[in-house]
Amino acid sequence: MSSMIIPELVTLDQDLGGDKSAVIRHLASSIVSAGRADDLEGLYGDAWSREAKTATGVPGGIGIPHCKSAHVTTPSLAMARLPRGVEWGANDGPADIVFFIAATEGADQAHLKLLAKLARSLIKKDFTAALRAARTPQEVVDLVENAISDQPASAATPTSAGAGTGVTEAVADERRANAGAEAAGATAAGAAVGTAAGEGAGTGAAGGSGGGKSLVAVTACPTGIAHTYMAADSLQAAADEMGVPLQVETQGSAGATPLPKQVIDDAAAVIFAVEVDVRDKGRFAGKPVIQGPVKRGIDEPKQMIEEALAAADNPNARRVGGAGDPSGAVEDDGAGESLGARTKRVLLTGVSYMIPFVAGGGLLIALGFLFGGYDITKFADDIVLKNQLWNLPVGVETHSPLAFLGPFGIYLGAVLFKIGSLSMGFLVPALAGYIAYGIADRPGIAPGFVAGAVAGFMGAGFLGGLVGGVLAGAVAHWLAGLPAPRWLRGLMPVVIIPLVASIVASGLMFMVLGGPIVWLTQWLNTTLTGMSGAAAVVLGIVLGLMMAFDLGGPVNKVAYSFAVAGLGAGNVVTNPAPLEIMAAVMAAGMVPPLALALATTLDKKSYSLAERENGKAAWLLGASFISEGAIPFAAADPLRVIPASMLGAAVTGAMVMGFGVTSQAPHGGIFVFFAMNNPLLFILSIVVGTAVSAAALIALKRVGNRRREADRDEVVAPARQTAAA
Repeated sequence: MSSMIIPELVTLDQDLGGDKSAVIRHLASSIVSAGRADDLEGLYGDAWSREAKTATGVPGGIGIPHCKSAHVTTPSLAMARLPRGVEWGANDGPADIVFFIAATEGADQAHLKLLAKLARSLIKKDFTAALRAARTPQEVVDLVENAISDQPASAATPTSAGAGTGVTEAVADERRANAGAEAAGATAAGAAVGTAAGEGAGTGAAGGSGGGKSLVAVTACPTGIAHTYMAADSLQAAADEMGVPLQVETQGSAGATPLPKQVIDDAAAVIFAVEVDVRDKGRFAGKPVIQGPVKRGIDEPKQMIEEALAAADNPNARRVGGAGDPSGAVEDDGAGESLGARTKRVLLTGVSYMIPFVAGGGLLIALGFLFGGYDITKFADDIVLKNQLWNLPVGVETHSPLAFLGPFGIYLGAVLFKIGSLSMGFLVPALAGYIAYGIADRPGIAPGFVAGAVAGFMGAGFLGGLVGGVLAGAVAHWLAGLPAPRWLRGLMPVVIIPLVASIVASGLMFMVLGGPIVWLTQWLNTTLTGMSGAAAVVLGIVLGLMMAFDLGGPVNKVAYSFAVAGLGAGNVVTNPAPLEIMAAVMAAGMVPPLALALATTLDKKSYSLAERENGKAAWLLGASFISEGAIPFAAADPLRVIPASMLGAAVTGAMVMGFGVTSQAPHGGIFVFFAMNNPLLFILSIVVGTAVSAAALIALKRVGNRRREADRDEVVAPARQTAAA
């Protein structure tokens, strides 16, 4: 492996301009001049684009601009020590040491790990002090190479002060003296911390400010090279100083080792210092969470830890997966997972990424029908493509409640309907693409989307997307594991893997698997959507049971995905069955959280204060069709909460199907009433199901409480008699 830093990439004590743009351009130019990148403007543009997202200055007078760029041919480090500081966005002032990390677009794991080591070294005062004391570029190179090879940083061997740098002997001597004092102070501080830790050995966290609580944290930045690891080290150092047990998971470009499940389960709260989605965020579901940008993890680690400890004692604290918390990406390396758990995670990855396309698209289609009437499907293409606002095609009329809007209403309805239809067209490709992503990470996305598009083209639908995504992900994962010569590694994730995996997965779909899947999909759709009368009620019961069985888990998602897969083919007049199924699924999914909210209101004695607070939030979650609002209750008491929830959801599903209620929107709960043919019957069905579930919950809770009291009396009464005797 070639050295990432050479003397030609080190600039000492030159005035490069008063702003960071000039410094970055100079460092990029040095990399190009050294033959390690092929285009100055391209490399500078990539670095400045990353810098524009978040300033890369960190405490201690350090700036770390970094990027991955297609213009980099050799992973490189360029360093500048500035005679006067340049503002770089850190809280403690300007930066006088700047490292530019330039990684190749397909940087291999070995290089990325070395870059991560350098980033972690930059928060160590003895290392930065040695950099400030270095006399020559070669000394800087030696310091950096020692740091990334895990050798301790030491002051450089004196040579000729300021050689080749334009710095006088007096200035160089002053810098070395200051750096030596800084290093000595850092060493003394480290020794003090170490002594304190040694004196407290065996006491656990009880002696610290955590009060016996342990925490977990995740750090991640957009590039995953520098800030990810620096934030992790800053949080860990602050936690050690405070006596708080903390374990950190870094989700960077060099890979991630997931925290053990037991560690997460034992944690009182979680800290997310991230600027990208947390992979497999569902592992932390229900935990109190403090979230901020990754830079805050570097600048304010102690404050984040204190806030996490406070959140652990606050029943109203924001929780992972709760209200206001976005669903995160769900990829990890699967270490320690069983086959069943990995399969579940991968499938839910696809569904979670698919839902935004469906939710937005479905609501737009519903709005299109609202403005343009149900006949808009016949004319939408002509109206939109020809931009026919006033001269509508012959035969166009509206059956909309907004008919008074005239031609403008029809035109607006056509635009909304078409946008929604195009969004819904991503349903199967997005499902397949992100299933493949869950298996093979980023190299699986392109072949997964292609396989999903093939499934959609063939009419294989939701099932085809599942199969295509698994195929594409499996092939991409296998290809990524093959040994490749060094010159080919950069091409593997961006060219070779997507090309070969697309050919294999999509070829199998076209030539072997697509036909049988199309037949099965058509048979299922014809059978299920053709149910009417008593059979439709039975279907509503089955869908209701599935929606409440695992409250957002795989069974719930299968029922939901089946409903949204048929939504595009539904029509209020000619084919209402898919819209009825959608209404049944949405209504049944609203019942569990609403039932828990009602039960905690009517039977307060059976629930703790924290549960009653969660019950208040469950009103809004249930009304919005967020079944996960019942998860905290189900996790604490699954044997009573889940059966009671399933009972009420089944009643609601049966009523909705029996009434023939339709919904053109796939999400939104009562807030999309305008997309339903009979919102009053929809609400009535939910009210009845909620009442049934709440009554069952109250009864089961009281029976359980009476049994516990009886068991306690059997133990306490003899003890009292013995004491009296």
